[in-house]
Amino acid sequence: MGNTEIEITGICIDSRKIEKGNIFVAINGTKTDGHQYIDEVISCGAKAIACQILPASIKDDVTYIVLEDTSAAIGEIATQFYGEPTKKLKLVGVTGTNGKTTIATLLFRLFRQMGFKCGLCSTVCNYIEDEAYPTNQTTPDPVTLNELLGKMANEGCQYAFMECSSHAIEQQRIGGLHFAGGIFTNLTRDHLDYHKTIENYRNAKKTFFDSLEKDAFVITNADDKNGLFMTQNTKATVKTYSTKKIADFHAKIIDMGFEGMQLNINGQEVHVPLVGKFNVSNLLAIYGTAVMLGCEPIEVLTVLSEMRSVSGRFETVRSKNNITAIIDYAHTPDALENVLEAIHEVLDGKGEVISVCGAGGNRDKGKRPEMARIAAKMSNKVIITSDNPRFEEPQDIINDMLAGVPEVDKTRVLSIADRREAIRTATLIAKSGDVILIAGKGHEDYQEIKGVKHHFDDKEVVSEAFGV
Repeated sequence: MGNTEIEITGICIDSRKIEKGNIFVAINGTKTDGHQYIDEVISCGAKAIACQILPASIKDDVTYIVLEDTSAAIGEIATQFYGEPTKKLKLVGVTGTNGKTTIATLLFRLFRQMGFKCGLCSTVCNYIEDEAYPTNQTTPDPVTLNELLGKMANEGCQYAFMECSSHAIEQQRIGGLHFAGGIFTNLTRDHLDYHKTIENYRNAKKTFFDSLEKDAFVITNADDKNGLFMTQNTKATVKTYSTKKIADFHAKIIDMGFEGMQLNINGQEVHVPLVGKFNVSNLLAIYGTAVMLGCEPIEVLTVLSEMRSVSGRFETVRSKNNITAIIDYAHTPDALENVLEAIHEVLDGKGEVISVCGAGGNRDKGKRPEMARIAAKMSNKVIITSDNPRFEEPQDIINDMLAGVPEVDKTRVLSIADRREAIRTATLIAKSGDVILIAGKGHEDYQEIKGVKHHFDDKEVVSEAFGV
């Protein structure tokens, strides 16, 4: 219908951002149906409409394309419009509950250090070489994503590393992309407010590996019970990593301190400035990916030995009187347990652990009591506080968490709704040699309250309290 040949100036899925000459793709999303806005976008200059149902009134100067599923098609439309960027560079996707940001970011740094031009799509920020492109989502929408990947390809990037969230996989935001490789980290409880069951969440992740092509590779965590489940239907070449059993890429810890670990990776000794068994797994995923992309193992280990930790991931601040604060993004029960375990591995009973943690509002409520239980079990003292309360009352979230603390542990648990006050209190009760874990927000420099983001940075607050 309409003209058979028209010049399209861009693709749009958000009616508020339509520009003259755009094709508007009407998607029935989780919050709104784009079909409601077809007349509006045409009046703003849209020249073509991709939809599942034709509108009642048809305009002669507009081209209509009827598709069975616009959500499934948008990725393909976007990647074609931006010149199929993932056929010009090698894209690696990272999925799993924990470790995505660390792995994607360190791969980006590793490959840049080895002289390659690279791009990064992550929770913290998107990058093309040194240039930052702020992000609101772990994985952007298909149009934003392909535009970014298109820029990477045009600027000569040879590799791109991307976090693939379960939301993005299920909502087909990565549809149409060609992945050179995929990494599976682990799977524990998260995002059940969206997926409803752990099976749905797990199956969303598996879809990513199912869709990989024969020329791709998968690096999967053999220490996670879902590691081989993820890869059972993939056409890609599968490689495993493990800290516990025989695998293609394996490691053991020789020595550990707050400044880093001495490891043996595939028979080679290396010192890395990261801490914790969970980071050994992350490093193996990075090492395995680099090797599968054709890098020399010794060169990879040499560069990894110089890596610094990712912002807000086991980031340390020291006081003048030898108290260590650790800022970490841990916001799931498993991540919290991993970080506390890493702290105990280093402390070895020579100091106390004070944990400051909360839980996000308007998110999976089931993990709140579980997180408080873990914090109480693995800390000498716990301060339950506010995280990003969003549209919930902070005290209601705190009460949900406190319900998970066993009676025997309650005397060691305080609740202070004001996060700044909670962090300050932790610094006041800590003694020389103690460790304060400030969990939940990591790299975030804001606190979201009633729809407004207020500046708040855990690292700034604890540094100020320490006077450093």
